[in-house]
Formats: sequence, structure tokens, C-alpha cells
Amino acid sequence: MEKELTYEQAMKRLQEIVEKIERGEMDIDSLATNLKEAKDLVAFCKDKLTKVEADVKKCLDL
Repeated sequence: MEKELTYEQAMKRLQEIVEKIERGEMDIDSLATNLKEAKDLVAFCKDKLTKVEADVKKCLDL
């Protein structure tokens, strides 16, 4: 069973991808793959933040 990705792990991976692109360390062949991964990570992080926001609102409304 694969351990669930954490928000912090996803953000770290996103930062790694961005840094490689900015430094010009990513070749054109891996660019599309890494951009898809980045897109998936952004969606994952956005979903996590939305869920946490909803949980916080529930706690504050009690």
C-alpha cells in the first residue's frame, strides 16, 4: 500500500520542478511529463487546502 502524499511533499516536488525549469536543467523530452506532474500536484494541493478550509469553518461555527 502506497503512503498518501502530504501537502508538504507535494509542495516540495512542485518547487523542485519549478527550480529545474528556471535553471534550464530540464530537457524538452521531460518537460511535458514534468508539467503534467506539476498540474496534478497543484490540483492535489488545491483540494487539500479546500478540505482544510471547510474543516476550519466547521470548527469555528461550533
